[in-house]
Amino acid sequence: MNDDRPRRGQPQRPAGPARRPPPHGEPSQVIRRDPHHRPPPPRGFPAQTPPQPPPTRPGPPPAWQPPPPPRPAPPPPRRRPPPPPPARSNPTPRPAAPLPRSRKSAKPATPPPPAPTPRKPRKRRPWGRILLVLLLLAGGGVVGIGVWFDRSLHRIDALISYPDRPAAGRGTTWLLVGSDGRSDLSPEQQADLSTGGDLGTGRTDTILLVHLPGLGSSTPTTLVSIPRDSYVPVPGYGSDKINAAYTLGGPQLLTQTVEQATGLRIDHYAEIGFGGFAVLVDALGGVEVCPAEPISDPLAGIELPAGCQLLDGRTALGFVRSRATPRADLDRMVNQRQFMSALLHRAASPAVWLNPWRWYAVPRAAADAITVNTDDHVWDLARLGWALRGSPVTVTVPIGSYSSTSSGAVVSWDDETAGALFAALAADAPVPQSVLDAQP
Repeated sequence: MNDDRPRRGQPQRPAGPARRPPPHGEPSQVIRRDPHHRPPPPRGFPAQTPPQPPPTRPGPPPAWQPPPPPRPAPPPPRRRPPPPPPARSNPTPRPAAPLPRSRKSAKPATPPPPAPTPRKPRKRRPWGRILLVLLLLAGGGVVGIGVWFDRSLHRIDALISYPDRPAAGRGTTWLLVGSDGRSDLSPEQQADLSTGGDLGTGRTDTILLVHLPGLGSSTPTTLVSIPRDSYVPVPGYGSDKINAAYTLGGPQLLTQTVEQATGLRIDHYAEIGFGGFAVLVDALGGVEVCPAEPISDPLAGIELPAGCQLLDGRTALGFVRSRATPRADLDRMVNQRQFMSALLHRAASPAVWLNPWRWYAVPRAAADAITVNTDDHVWDLARLGWALRGSPVTVTVPIGSYSSTSSGAVVSWDDETAGALFAALAADAPVPQSVLDAQP
C-alpha cells in the first residue's frame, strides 16, 4: 500500500489533479520514461527517492498501427563543374584505351608449371677413404721396401778399434770407396765394360771423404777427393800409395790408413764395385753429365763429345775411370764428384719414383752394388743422399809435390794446407779460404 502521507521532516508536496483511469476498452497511453533519469531535487531539500507508482494491471495489447512513412532524403549538394583545361595549340590526342576482351576471345590462363621433382641425394663417394687407403698402402710399401733393402745390403766389418785412433769430432764423416775388383764379373762382362782382366782383391780407383755437419750447424756438406796415388804411411807396410792399403789389408786397413793420414775418425763406410755401378746406372735409366771437353779413351771404351748427354751404365763407368785428359787423375776426380752429384739427383727425381717398374729395379740394383759397414743401415744412406742432394763444397786434398818412387809416380800433400782442411772438418767448420785457393 502506497502511503502518500508526508513523513516527518519532509516538505508537503502539493496535490495535483487526479489522473483519470482510461475508459474501459481504450488503450492506455504508454508513457515512456528514461529509467536512468531522475529529476533534480528542489532547492533547499535533500535528495529523496521518488515514490513508486502503484502496480497496474496489464491491459489488452495495443491495436496495430502502420509505421510512419520514411522521411525523404535531402537533395545532394550541387557541385560546381571543374574549370575547363587551358586550350593547347596542338593538342595531342590520347590513345584510345583498348577495349576489354570478351571472355570468349581471352586466352586461356596458362596452367602453373609442375613442381620440380626433388632430386635424390647423391651418394657421397668415399674419395677421402680411397685416398687414405692409397696413402697407407704407399707408406706401407715404402716401409716394406726400406726393410727389405736394409736386409739385402752387403755388410763387412770395415771400422775397427786400434790404439791411437782419432777421437770422434763434430758432425759425421763417411768414407766412400770405388773398387776396381773384377772377381764378380764374367769374362764377357769384363770385355763389355772394358775393365781388363781379374786383379784379385783389386784396388780403389775412387776415395772420397764426405763430412756431414752436425745438428744445428750452418756448415755446408763437404766432399773431399783423395788422390789414389797419394803417398802416405800404411800401418804395418811403410809408406806407399794410399790405394795399395785396400789391396794389402782390405777395407779395414784402408780406413785405418785414411784415419791416420787425415786425423779424422771415420763414422760410416760404403763401397761400390764396377759391376754393381753399371747395373745401378742402367736401373736408373741413365745419368746425365756435361763434360766441358771431349773425352776419347780406348782403354775405358768411351768416345764422349763435349756437352750434356745421357750415359748408360757401361759409358758411365768409363767416364769415372778415364784419365785420358790433360790433368789425368785430377780431372778424373772432378768427373767422379760431378757424376756422384748427378747420380743422386737422378735417383731422387720424379722420373724414377713415379715409374712403378723402377720401384723394385733401383733398390734391387743398389742392394747388390753397395757394401756398408756392419753398423750402417738404410736410413744412414738416406741421410747421406739427402745431404748430397744440394750443392756441397767439393775440394781435393791440396797437393804439394809430384815425385817418383819404387811404387811409381806419386803425389805428396801440402802438409800445412791439408792440415788446415782436416782440422776444419774435425771442428765442423767451413773450409778455409787457403784450401780453396790451393785447388789445382
